[in-house]
Amino acid sequence: MKIYEVGGAVRDTLLNKEPKDKDWVVVGSSPEEMVANGFKPIGKDFPVFLHPETNEEYALARTERKTGQGYHGFNFYFGKEVTLEEDLSRRDFTINAIAKDNIGNIIDPFNGQGDLQNKLFRHVSEAFSEDPLRAIRLARFLTYEHLKDFHIDHETKKLLKKIVESGEIANLSANRIWTETERALLSSNPNIYFKTLLEFDLHKPHFKNLKNPNCDSCSDIQIRWSELQINNDFNLGDALPIPNTFANASITLEKLSTIQNTSNDDFLLKALQEISFERNEELVKKLVLLPHLTETKKIILRLLCGMKKTDFSVLADVTKEQIEEEKFKLLMQVIRECK
Repeated sequence: MKIYEVGGAVRDTLLNKEPKDKDWVVVGSSPEEMVANGFKPIGKDFPVFLHPETNEEYALARTERKTGQGYHGFNFYFGKEVTLEEDLSRRDFTINAIAKDNIGNIIDPFNGQGDLQNKLFRHVSEAFSEDPLRAIRLARFLTYEHLKDFHIDHETKKLLKKIVESGEIANLSANRIWTETERALLSSNPNIYFKTLLEFDLHKPHFKNLKNPNCDSCSDIQIRWSELQINNDFNLGDALPIPNTFANASITLEKLSTIQNTSNDDFLLKALQEISFERNEELVKKLVLLPHLTETKKIILRLLCGMKKTDFSVLADVTKEQIEEEKFKLLMQVIRECK
């Protein structure tokens, strides 16, 4: 059994960046031997194990063969005879196909170090085009601060086009697309992710209405998603598993964006009735920092302040028949004070 550190951790170390997570590949072992050594199996499609002490992931060296559509359309072989180079050859980019042994020796059969120096994303093999998720992951890799200035190899661009033409991106699960998107939104450069999707026509069908990739006015991930939505007419990701907090932020921004400084009382009354200012106080304070609400920021914050100061508990003392009338009076009082 031989163990090697692989992938992004080795890449980042070579770029003098502290890796967040470490991945390991095990050559010349078996699932039974790994379990006997205290490793905990977690892989569903192929043998991946958690180290008994560090909880880092250790995967048996494997090869793969395309057998179906999408991200899961592969058969895997992980016999003891699979070599390190065979395992590295199935990886996406040369800069991610570098390994390091237990004494620090670098194993780099595809010149990933040269591509790191040249700031280049280059595919390891033609098999790159067999996995459509790799195209989406490339867009996400480019959002990393230490990789954002990298270029895409000319031949790799051809394979991206091949992936698009195959229509296989549509076979990726909505959950997988959202996972990559959420990670991109958490990065330093979320705009690059959506810009890359647009540039290489990777946005269809999951972001088919995407036109404007800008979403970096705020560091808060939910505000970034909301900004992307308002920049694209609130018409993105209908089929994606958007968390409720993200959806609420987008809906709130959409309603806030309708408020104008010249809005009449009836319009402001409707806004107060539809926007839960008290429940979304912190969210509203973040949303008004977006450039789209610059002109109406003051009136929105005055409405928020008025709703906070208003004592709605008095409605508990009125009859059911009177409650709507009394609530109307309180809301109109907020509007008058706001103006």
